[in-house]
Amino acid sequence: MFTGIILAVGRISAIQARGGDCRLQIHTGKLSLAGAALGDSIAVNGVCLTAVELGEHHFVADVSNETLSRTTLRNAVAGTPVNLELALMPSSRLGGHIVSGHVDGIGGVVEKQPDGRSIRFKFKAPDELAKYIAEKGSICIDGISLTVNSVDGAFFSVNIVPHTLAETTLGQIEVGGNVNLEVDLLARYLERLMKGEAAARCGGGVTEALLHNAGFMQ
Repeated sequence: MFTGIILAVGRISAIQARGGDCRLQIHTGKLSLAGAALGDSIAVNGVCLTAVELGEHHFVADVSNETLSRTTLRNAVAGTPVNLELALMPSSRLGGHIVSGHVDGIGGVVEKQPDGRSIRFKFKAPDELAKYIAEKGSICIDGISLTVNSVDGAFFSVNIVPHTLAETTLGQIEVGGNVNLEVDLLARYLERLMKGEAAARCGGGVTEALLHNAGFMQ
């Protein structure tokens, strides 16, 4: 588990094809790996990866075909900057929100405008994820815990303050770029719980009938 508070910006230093998937070597920049151990989880642009090799300033992780198909790591090249976060410890401050590192889909940057000293980004989420995004709710973008300012269908906006722009990769992303999205865990589990016993045989999402049967509509 993670908090969505980025500890450093690193970069992918090498990519090695491995039997249909790949192995990444990631330079960790200012992130210290002094307390890390083999098998630890490290979030890379919001993707939870397992460290299979550790160096003083780098780690190596395998990336499965499933992860490549669902995240922007499929387009990564040597030199690509990435947001890094070590896994949450029980004693850590929960400065963001609970993040699993399991990316739900890829979103696109459709607008980027100055807003005071901040930058307001507008993103387009995949249609199937739109129902999980709520105004003033939490969303994880490339591993960064952010508050949703507004929602309009599958479009949503966030404000990025100067510190976040300077300490993450968001300052380098332009309109047309893609980002990894992870919706709030509570939204996903709430949908499943609302289905009750029907969850085992129900493949759809939240419907009017489901809300009515759960007592949310008269």
